[in-house]
Amino acid sequence: MRAQTEAFDRFAQHTIFAGSPASDYYSYSRGNISAPSTVKLVHDRLPLETREFKSGPNALEVSWTSAPNGGWDVSIDPIQWRNGELRWQGTIVSFWVWSPNAIHAADLPRFAVTSRGGGHTTAAPLSGFTVDVPARRWTRIAVDTTKLASASLRPFDPSGLNGVLFSQNGADGKPHTLYVDEIRIDSGIAMQGVPSAPQALTAIGYERHVDLEWQAPNDALTTEYVVSRSEHGGPYRQVGVQRYGVHRFTDWLGAPDMQASYRVSARDAQMRESAPTPATTASTHTMTDDDLLTMVQRASFRYYWDGAEPNSGMALESQPGPDHLVAMGASGFGVMALVVAVDRGFITREQGAKRMLRIANFLDRADKYHGAWPHFLDGRTGKTVSLFGIYDDGADLVETSFMMQGLLTARQYFNGDNPQEREVRDTVNRLWRGVDWDWFRATPLHDALWWHWSPNYAFHIANRLQGWNEVMITYLLAIASPTHPVPASTYQTGYEREGKDAHGEYGIKHTYFGIPLEQGYLPGTPGPLFFTQYSYMGYDPRGVRDKYTNYFRNNRNEALMNQAYAVNNPGHFQGYGANSWGLTAVDGPNDSYHEYKPFEEDDGTIAPTGAVSSYCYTSHESLLAIKHWYRDLGRNLWSIYGFRDAFNQTDNWYSSTNMGLNQAPQVVMIENGRTGLVWKSFMSSPEIPPMQKAIGLVPNRD
Repeated sequence: MRAQTEAFDRFAQHTIFAGSPASDYYSYSRGNISAPSTVKLVHDRLPLETREFKSGPNALEVSWTSAPNGGWDVSIDPIQWRNGELRWQGTIVSFWVWSPNAIHAADLPRFAVTSRGGGHTTAAPLSGFTVDVPARRWTRIAVDTTKLASASLRPFDPSGLNGVLFSQNGADGKPHTLYVDEIRIDSGIAMQGVPSAPQALTAIGYERHVDLEWQAPNDALTTEYVVSRSEHGGPYRQVGVQRYGVHRFTDWLGAPDMQASYRVSARDAQMRESAPTPATTASTHTMTDDDLLTMVQRASFRYYWDGAEPNSGMALESQPGPDHLVAMGASGFGVMALVVAVDRGFITREQGAKRMLRIANFLDRADKYHGAWPHFLDGRTGKTVSLFGIYDDGADLVETSFMMQGLLTARQYFNGDNPQEREVRDTVNRLWRGVDWDWFRATPLHDALWWHWSPNYAFHIANRLQGWNEVMITYLLAIASPTHPVPASTYQTGYEREGKDAHGEYGIKHTYFGIPLEQGYLPGTPGPLFFTQYSYMGYDPRGVRDKYTNYFRNNRNEALMNQAYAVNNPGHFQGYGANSWGLTAVDGPNDSYHEYKPFEEDDGTIAPTGAVSSYCYTSHESLLAIKHWYRDLGRNLWSIYGFRDAFNQTDNWYSSTNMGLNQAPQVVMIENGRTGLVWKSFMSSPEIPPMQKAIGLVPNRD
């Protein structure tokens, strides 16, 4: 598990640029040109240099010619991390530059910075902060932003820096090139000493990549780890860096039957390095389809194992992301992934039960409201985090149902006659019996469940739970409750929208590309794929049906329709096809969350979890995507936790994060397609058959 420090804050408060997951150009940059001056751009962005860099796998290329009466500029923005906040620590912006030819200081560009709210500085010549740049040697330039005059109505605020700019200076008419890397902001005060060396490096080869893992102590000096590779006995060359607090790295070799040796060292903000680890060697090898599926499951599970919040054992909302923001639904999904990991042998049964007990005990102590948890908790304290505004300070019934789906799965799976597993079952039962589901029927009609309740603002977030969407499991569990159930009729009046307060109709039938959906979302779109996944990770949709549809068949058709949409590709986006599909909720290239529904909301962004987590419905079609994404796009798309959260080939954008909601469904739904393990475990709960009978679900006969 990661070091128990503010690891992400140390990274996010200081690192503006340290490499891009994409190739060709950097998505978070922009350029402008006024002829006759020039600056090299690719789709109006800065190109990436992959041979010379200070921190692999690439650096920014700034190549320009400054001409009289012309102008050019390029801006480099920091990545906006999910739920992160620009709150930089320091006033000194530093960066490293390399040039194939020496450049006189007077011929270097001007430099300026901007901050949120419209603040910016004047553009000052870099000659005021450096001497000549020598040829073919990395040189550090440090700019004290307090020496740059503010040039806007709102003064420049270094804590809110949101861009650095290079622009035309002297018009010498000559071509110049600078590779720029490791752009940071800090106090400029160098700490004494050398970072502590990592230890115990291991390497495991897969088909196209090698996974590296090491140990490292908590160290105030270390800002990043440097990974170096040697091939064919040659010299070691840096291939990438990893941020402090994460002790894992994926190196992409690109083909089977390749061998490489690795070393890892620690580095501080001034680029002082520790001694490297002893070398270790690994080889890639051809893998079968089953091997690839297991590889995806193992990598995605790591998000919830060595990437978990250290005190609670719960799943972080995103990585990178705030170090102690744990997400209830993502953690419930992670519990089901834990069951798969034990069964697959990724961890031992004893390890799984121990982690499960840590999670259950944390939940037992954490804030609850009528037995229901909030959407987010602080993993250190168990206190509510009101991430979505002032009214979001209480219970989230849907997130609670996702967690309870996982807890009941674990209760049934950890059935051993030993003290640890008995305590797991006893604690889960106490939590299960403590949820007052009936409290959440808010209106005088009491005909539906409501999503949120606050001890201070009651049901001010007026969100009535009704389908078609991800909340079927909430109704199923509320009706199945052994202590505080809601009437079985609430399934019809609430989820199926037959109540007097309901709006719209349930059971909307549509056909897309010749594929029928008996239960659709809205006219014109079938909805995002997570509707077909979140309620059915534990609950098996195969055996019974309601009067509208068999949900296994309907979910399968929605996944097939999603693939057909990608093949048809009405938006003409790059990369879509039978082997690259999956529109579902995710953060897109503009760093904001979208549901991404076919026909209605599509900008070329695909979330791998959409297709991968449909494996239990569409094994052949999902495997096509897995093979293509890993073998053809893996250099950019594969990370330490498996597939990155999302990508957009039209924009050459690959997410720098993973989300807790998206990794576990890949583990679980692949397993449900392979063995049905999680479905079998959850459905063995004795509370489930009576609930199905009470609702009136009937055996599926198609």
